[in-house]
Amino acid sequence: MSKVIYDRVALIGLGLIAGSMYHAIKRAGLAREVTGFARSGETRDIAREIGLCDRVCDSVAEAAEGADLVVLCVPIGAMGQVAQDISGVLKPGATVTDVGSVKGAVIEAVSPHIPKGVHFVPGHPMAGTEHSGPRSGFAELFDNRWCLLVPVEGTDQAAVDRLESLWKAMGANVEVMEPDHHDLVCAVTSHAPHLIAYTMVGVADDLRRVTDNEVIKFSAAGFRDFTRIAASDPTMWRDVFLSNKEATLEILGRFTEELFSLQRAIRTGDGDLLFDYFTRTRAIRRGIIDAGQDTDAPNFGRGGSGAGDRASDDRASDD
Repeated sequence: MSKVIYDRVALIGLGLIAGSMYHAIKRAGLAREVTGFARSGETRDIAREIGLCDRVCDSVAEAAEGADLVVLCVPIGAMGQVAQDISGVLKPGATVTDVGSVKGAVIEAVSPHIPKGVHFVPGHPMAGTEHSGPRSGFAELFDNRWCLLVPVEGTDQAAVDRLESLWKAMGANVEVMEPDHHDLVCAVTSHAPHLIAYTMVGVADDLRRVTDNEVIKFSAAGFRDFTRIAASDPTMWRDVFLSNKEATLEILGRFTEELFSLQRAIRTGDGDLLFDYFTRTRAIRRGIIDAGQDTDAPNFGRGGSGAGDRASDDRASDD
């Protein structure tokens, strides 16, 4: 059993990430008590029924009061309000962190509500599945995945180190980044791919009306893999795109240029360009597998451990 890192941890929002954090914390014995809160009474009832958190509270202030670490696991658009709601009960010396996939907007929304003497260390675990809700978490979600920490200027280094040690003890790799760089990296690796997946599924839905469900019937040809990440939580992804507008639009502009180049190659019969392009992108896929961030098992590991599904960042936060 690992050493206790925080005496009390409060999880605000009890979806996939919070649930997985609870199970990972308990697996390694990293906290003496974990409190939890969700805005939905139904979610709180389910959490109590399945034993998610040592104590499920009926108010956000009750959950956060006396906690050494408070983790905001709510949609990005709700984080500022939650931070305001708990600001009066935060323990001096406590750390507040979050799990949102955009950092610039979260820092702007949350920072004004962090009292003097409380540390704010934004975070982002790059792990998830397309499932959401209090029943969806599991302790292994963060194993060998990356958690990015984005401490605000002037943050006490000891608070950053302590949070880093928690994530590592939960199985994650950790890297520290600047907010703007984080948001650009995530626009490339997560946000733009999700928007493209949503778009492809939308196009196919229009086509399905013409082809009498053939798109659904023959989806295993590749379409199925778009639909998996396009099944992610709509509230979370709406907030992501509105909060990371500039970086996402920059990457989508680059994508559009590449797409036009491939369209031109197909139109003009430029097989050499297509072959070279696909060879280069295939090598990137090999690099992801070599880095341990996905599996090369047949069918992406489906039917086995589900490792292929755990490599993505299409998690959902529930409140």
